[in-house]
Amino acid sequence: MKGLTIGKLAREAGLGIETVRFYERQGLIAPPPRTDSNYRLFPQDEVARLRFIKRAKALGFTLNEIKELLALRHDPQTTRADIKQRTLVKIEDVDRKISDLTRIKKALEHLASECDGLGPLAGCPILAALNCGEEDTDCFKD
Repeated sequence: MKGLTIGKLAREAGLGIETVRFYERQGLIAPPPRTDSNYRLFPQDEVARLRFIKRAKALGFTLNEIKELLALRHDPQTTRADIKQRTLVKIEDVDRKISDLTRIKKALEHLASECDGLGPLAGCPILAALNCGEEDTDCFKD
């Protein structure tokens, strides 16, 4: 029986063994056949599949989105427009996250500017703002 052990597969794909196991449990790669001695031997083409998953994750795709991309990749009915549309949706998601992070950064910068960093912990304006309840009207608003 020919194939790659999980360690060799992980090395060639640039991943950890536990990551490969996780992807297998999540259904991103198929469970491989086992040898008579119960070793799992993965087909060589799983290296390319794992590299695809790794690159898609680096671009921010979720595991569910990656599953969909993998399925579409092998569907003869899929068009470039289908893949482009999913990419445009991901861009919108990234833009929302950037907007959220920008808002968070501004709020943190404001909090940091309110504190001179001197004196005892009591009366710390940063902690006071974080302790603030919604009913408090003089709390920090972003």
